[in-house]
Amino acid sequence: MGKEGVVFIPMFLNRFILLTFISCIFTQIPGAFSITRIHYGGGGDWYADPSSIPNLLTYVDRYTNITVNKMEQRAKIGEDLFHRSPYLYMTGHGNVKFTNDDAFTLRAHLLAGAFLHADDNYGMDKSFRREMEKVFPDKEWVELPPSHEIFKNHFTLTNGLPKVHEHDKKRPQALGLFEGDRLVVLYTAESDLGDGWEDEGVHHDSQDIRTAALQMGTNIIVYVLSQ
Repeated sequence: MGKEGVVFIPMFLNRFILLTFISCIFTQIPGAFSITRIHYGGGGDWYADPSSIPNLLTYVDRYTNITVNKMEQRAKIGEDLFHRSPYLYMTGHGNVKFTNDDAFTLRAHLLAGAFLHADDNYGMDKSFRREMEKVFPDKEWVELPPSHEIFKNHFTLTNGLPKVHEHDKKRPQALGLFEGDRLVVLYTAESDLGDGWEDEGVHHDSQDIRTAALQMGTNIIVYVLSQ
């Protein structure tokens, strides 16, 4: 502490603070497409696959004309950022838990025009399906066939949802909940799609698998933005 109570900050800290401030300013582009990851309750690893969303958004930026914010946003259901997020994402390996308020708020947001993509990272299937019954007790999951527009609107994925990782020798499924003709929730199961978006060195998947996963993620975004 200097004279008259003034706190002196070392030069390297001044530089760090300045760079952090500049980074915060330019990370998010106003009006650009963003993905908000849901920080859900229940103890599951809602934060799984940390490099997946930035990699997907970088791919979308490169191969489409969509302007994107390349860093993911994170919010709990009901927070201000949640209500300002039209494109939601959730994943994980463990338990998912929505309070009654969470379920009500998520339902209202989705019916108001938002979209949720949930990707089972192997382990959240049972709890996710249970909790979504709270959100939409009046809706049934509908499987999207390989002929659906979501598999051919930008990139052509002839076989439908890609299989990134094998666990239980079950086929991958793209399951949807609809409000009229609008897809409000897409659940990708037995695929590990988000793993295919991760940095190459994380899972050591082949380039073909990673490309198929990134193309699928891109198609989902293009489809949702065109609804």
